[in-house]
Amino acid sequence: MVDHARPRSRFLSLSACALSALLVCHVGAAATAGDTSSGASGAGLSERGSAAVARGPAAGPRAWAGDLTPIGPADWSAARAAHLLERAGFGGTPQQIDRLARMSPQQAVDELVDYERIDDPAVRPFEESGAFEPGLDPFPPSRPAATDQAKKTGEALGVKVKPEGSRRLQPVADKFFYWLRASMLETNRIGNWWAGQMVVTRRPLREKMALFLHGHFATSEDKVRDYRKMLKQLMFLREHATGNFRDLVLATARDPAMLVFLDAGLNVKGRPNENFAREIMELFTMGPGNYTEADIREAARAFTGWNVRGLDFVIDTERHDDGEKTFLGRTGRFDGEQIVDIIMQRPVTAEFVAARLYRFFVRDDIDPAQRRALGDLLRGAKYELKPFLKTLLLSRDFYSEPSYATHIKSPVELLVGTYRKLGLDYLPGVPDFNTTTGVLGQHLMRPPTVAGWAYGRSWITPGLLIERGNFARDVVFPDVDFVAPDRTPTGALGDINRGVGERIARGLDLTAATRPDGKESTGEPMAMSNMAADRDEDFNTRYASYRGWQMATERIRPIERRPARLDLTSMVLAAQPKTTQDVVDALLVRFLRVPIAAGERARLAAFLRTELGTDDVARSGSYLEEPLRLLLHLILSLPEYQLG
Repeated sequence: MVDHARPRSRFLSLSACALSALLVCHVGAAATAGDTSSGASGAGLSERGSAAVARGPAAGPRAWAGDLTPIGPADWSAARAAHLLERAGFGGTPQQIDRLARMSPQQAVDELVDYERIDDPAVRPFEESGAFEPGLDPFPPSRPAATDQAKKTGEALGVKVKPEGSRRLQPVADKFFYWLRASMLETNRIGNWWAGQMVVTRRPLREKMALFLHGHFATSEDKVRDYRKMLKQLMFLREHATGNFRDLVLATARDPAMLVFLDAGLNVKGRPNENFAREIMELFTMGPGNYTEADIREAARAFTGWNVRGLDFVIDTERHDDGEKTFLGRTGRFDGEQIVDIIMQRPVTAEFVAARLYRFFVRDDIDPAQRRALGDLLRGAKYELKPFLKTLLLSRDFYSEPSYATHIKSPVELLVGTYRKLGLDYLPGVPDFNTTTGVLGQHLMRPPTVAGWAYGRSWITPGLLIERGNFARDVVFPDVDFVAPDRTPTGALGDINRGVGERIARGLDLTAATRPDGKESTGEPMAMSNMAADRDEDFNTRYASYRGWQMATERIRPIERRPARLDLTSMVLAAQPKTTQDVVDALLVRFLRVPIAAGERARLAAFLRTELGTDDVARSGSYLEEPLRLLLHLILSLPEYQLG
């Protein structure tokens, strides 16, 4: 029997703090190999075919840092093509890297940026489950708001109050929890679908830019509570991912998800709500310190009356303040669009946006002079993103030593990049993408705040490093006890729902079945809040939560649950390895951008040699797969694998 716990034990046996320290060290010095091929890890197979090894110069000289001069054909290599594909996408197979390496750097960048020219047959549209029903929009902010509306008007959420009988408002409470659960589950399907497009697309920069914009113009389903609005926003960001930034800002100001997320309905003439006005300047365009509180108040007035009806942007002229406003030193009867244009004319806006893009694609540190130069570049392009991105991705700075392999992969980049490097043509359903990225800190469609995710070293803690290693294990050894979270609720909600379901199945009446766990058998009194809820014979909240989940899972399509189907034996043998060290080198070159220490490289080869019982790879071909999976788990758990 193979001990699958061994690689996990080896990973966990390393001090998590030591791992974190090692990773931070690599962020500062990952590219010290300079103009080597792929470090010592590539030496064993360097002459055995370009598809197997990312050959040629890797990190450029430190003197290239800050230099926006484009690199030329003489500077180009497979290692630098791999770097480009990693940053402008999510990485790729050796064959995909080799294809880019055979182009000139200009051609490679043009292909990635001008992706509209490329057919993308594997990408499929999102198929909705059909969960929405008339009456659900606008969705009440709480269950009490829904039932209070029903008591007052005789109807809520498209459901009429029963004229008589027990629990007259139960259908309303059920419908409230149905949509709460259904929208959550459908939004998870959207995130899962989007990740699948990242894995299979031939236009990786579109998805990478959409990921940037999703974090920049951040909204969360947790507050929006309408998958349709989240889907509409995502589709717009993907369609216009490399368009004009001014147009993106204006579209965001009119976006239904953003309008709900930042409380546009509360922003009315005479009582302006400053949420959106503050965030558009602080987070989306200018950055803190470049405006006054008076500017925020005046901008908020300009956006009054901007609201959403269903999935459509509307301006309520009765609630719009059309009066004179003074904003950023200019006076006029400005509306929201004019406010956006005034913001975009400020040099600091271009500098702020350019710096955000630079940190996402190149590296974290940027000095004031470089920030100004990048801002001038973006303003000179009239906020068109394509020419700006081409300059960045072609620049010597992008390939310089401080930029090369110093980026800590976000959870989404880690998962998607792993699947692409494995050569998969689908997103595995085991492990669950949403659960894994949520544990690692980047649940798509649910940024933690309007500021999005912090990125960089915020992704790495001792605990998160361990979880990253556990993700790698779950890919190569899928969990046989896996429970699909879109079919079975987890956490406290799951405990409550299971308790209710089990008691109903035992024949208990609804009141007894929905008491807190264990209370029906011990005779202990219920919690005061539950007693109050139970005395209200109009509805039972716990049953509504249970019934709402049932209704939602009945309507929402399940996520496909195929694990990754791997054939590591064929993958490795294609590189024609002779020894276990050759095998290790082939996998290191395929998956890592950072050379590992010679001692660690040797230990990996020794581990594989022990598992095979020989150093002769050809002799062990019939039982090579299992040891390769153990080895790959170790490699994907390395601190160096967290860098790209």
